Amino acid sequence: MASGDIQNKYQRLAQEYAKMKSQHSVLKKAVIDEQSKVAELTESVKLKDLSIRKFEQEIDSLTFRNQQLAKRVTVLQDELDSAAVKKKNKAKGPVEPVPVVADTSVFGEDLQKKIQENERLHMQVHQETEEHRQVVASLQVRLEQLEKEAGQHQSVLDSIHLNHKALVDKLQQEKAMLEVKLQKQETDVRDSKRIADHCQQQLKRVHVDLSSRLDDSTKVIQEKVIFNDTKYQELNVLNVPTHDRKHQVKAKELIGQALGYIGDLVSGMSNYLTYAEQRSQIFPMDSSTGEPLSPVNRRLCQYLHENASHLRPIEQSFRSFHEGLREDALTTLETATGIQDFSEKFHSFVAYMEKLLPYQLRSLEEECAVSTCSATLEARNMELHASLPKLTATLSKLDNYLSLIAAASKSSREHPRTNQAAFFTQMAAGLNQLHEVLKEISKHYNTKVSLEHQLPTATQKLKTTDECVVSSLVALVSCTGKLAPFFSSHLEFFVSRAGYRTRGVSLCRDTDGPVSSPVVTDLRDRATSYVSRLKRPCPESVPYKTAVLNRRTLLSSTESREGLAQQLTTAQEKMRGLEQEKEHWMLEAQLLQVRLEKETKCVEKGFNKGYVRQSVQTKRTIELTASMDSKPVRILMFFPYRASGFLKTLMSYLGRENSSESETREQLIKAHFTGRVTELTTQLQQADSKAVNFHSECRALQQRLGLAEKAKEKFQEELQTAQQKIAQLQDELTTTTSNYESQLSMMSEHLCSMNDKLTQQRDEIDALKLSNKVRLIKVHQCFCK
Repeated sequence: MASGDIQNKYQRLAQEYAKMKSQHSVLKKAVIDEQSKVAELTESVKLKDLSIRKFEQEIDSLTFRNQQLAKRVTVLQDELDSAAVKKKNKAKGPVEPVPVVADTSVFGEDLQKKIQENERLHMQVHQETEEHRQVVASLQVRLEQLEKEAGQHQSVLDSIHLNHKALVDKLQQEKAMLEVKLQKQETDVRDSKRIADHCQQQLKRVHVDLSSRLDDSTKVIQEKVIFNDTKYQELNVLNVPTHDRKHQVKAKELIGQALGYIGDLVSGMSNYLTYAEQRSQIFPMDSSTGEPLSPVNRRLCQYLHENASHLRPIEQSFRSFHEGLREDALTTLETATGIQDFSEKFHSFVAYMEKLLPYQLRSLEEECAVSTCSATLEARNMELHASLPKLTATLSKLDNYLSLIAAASKSSREHPRTNQAAFFTQMAAGLNQLHEVLKEISKHYNTKVSLEHQLPTATQKLKTTDECVVSSLVALVSCTGKLAPFFSSHLEFFVSRAGYRTRGVSLCRDTDGPVSSPVVTDLRDRATSYVSRLKRPCPESVPYKTAVLNRRTLLSSTESREGLAQQLTTAQEKMRGLEQEKEHWMLEAQLLQVRLEKETKCVEKGFNKGYVRQSVQTKRTIELTASMDSKPVRILMFFPYRASGFLKTLMSYLGRENSSESETREQLIKAHFTGRVTELTTQLQQADSKAVNFHSECRALQQRLGLAEKAKEKFQEELQTAQQKIAQLQDELTTTTSNYESQLSMMSEHLCSMNDKLTQQRDEIDALKLSNKVRLIKVHQCFCK
């Protein structure tokens, strides 16, 4: 962001500098023009000063000459007056007028010349004075204009100076801001370098760790892995590949569309052959009227009647291939074994059409040999005769390329996988050619039928059959017209490789890419069904939180495993002893209970009164024993002094029933051991359930361990990507820093050059001001003079 702002500011500064530079050049040119004009005016003023001085000198000389002439005139006038006075005084004396007249005329002429010359000089002086005044006035106006222009230029220069000063201040501020940013960037660079060093150290540690783990894994693989099925292509093709589900769905959809087109094609071809059979039976000889058919037509009808047995398997095989496709399984040419069945059925149909071709051609020749056949009809029959072999050749071409495509799912294929694109391209061309051939046959047959219907021997049955044949051919043309564009439009999809890979394909040296075996789908289905049969609901286990708490408790315990094992063994020994004692006392309690029951019966029949109190105590003991039969030890512990006497009494009264007692004892022992076996069986079942539970928990822990390993690998990959990003950011930071430094150096140089240019402009402006002042002073002095 900062680099973008600096770049924008630098561009604006460059634009302002270019604008100022253009204005400076214009102003400089204007100043130079004004300087040249001022120099010209100065020269003209100098010339005018010289002419003025010359005229002043002439005026001075003329004035002096006029003064001389005036003096001379006065002298002459005095002389003339004196001469006139003398003439008046001397009336009698002879006067010589000739010399006086001569002198007067000479002086008059000189005077007249001087007067004319004086007038001429006055006129010249007046003209020169007027011209001088006009020149002075024009120069004064020009001087005022120049002063105004000089003031305007001065204001422009002042504004430029202020703008330059503001620009310099702004650039200095930006320079300071850039220095601050540069310092911040330097600190960021140092921090980034520190982080990069830390990351580099971590990278080294991780590299060492991964190297050691790689060595360990390599050793384990070399020692433990005896057989690697991904190393060999022949075995790797049996692994289940991973694939794109969208590609499989689209492939299934396109195959479904192709199934519809093939069904239409099969039905249209079946209709065509069936109607052709009916036509052969009624033309040129009608078998319904009793006329015998020719051997060729009879054999042709026999073969045409078999068309359904060759056409129906084609649709059925392709339908079974389509139904065998699944969206969760990969379908490629290598795994599509159903195409082989379809190819075989199509090959059978092509052989059937090749078998029909000679009989069809001979049948047309027999129709031409009929007497009612005209030349035009014969020509149409020969055109149809030439079109039928093209149909068989086109079908044979399609059969060849279809068999090559179907051979991709065989292990014994003879062509490389790179040629499959060419096979599909030729298949599309063959379908287009089939469409054109069927269109040509339909055209020729329609023309042929129209001519046959004009014959007088044409029956209504023949016309109806011909119309059915034409309609079936039109249906075939329309069907192939749909099938060919469909195949051509999806040719790129058919040619493109499916997006899948097999396990370990990177280790295989397979130039053709991943390959999957045709039996993978069957093996996968069998494995899926087997796993689904083995799938059972998981037994109940300890909750995760409880297991974690128990694990923490177990880990935090200070007892060692040996101590716990010893405690467990001692506890088990004590438990065994207690169990034995419990069994012994339970057996004794059962025997006592039996004897007590017998004693109770005897007591009920009646004893002497001396034993009534003891019988009451016996009843109390019996009741307690019956209510606490599960705890006989407690009875004996609760009544110790009475139990001994009571047992003695019982032994004395029950001595008579030893024979029945032995049987009862055996039954009791048998019942006891049966209960014991049942209890042990229950304990064994509980132990088995606990073992299964522990086994499931171990499997869950193993899975968690695997997930943890995968997460660790993922984190290591993320660490590598982060380190790569850090390295990239470091490179970008170095480039950015170098760019900033170069830009700052360029800006500094530019500012220095701008300062130099501003100082030069200031010096030039000061020099111009000084020269203008000097020239103005000189002009003023000239005007004053």
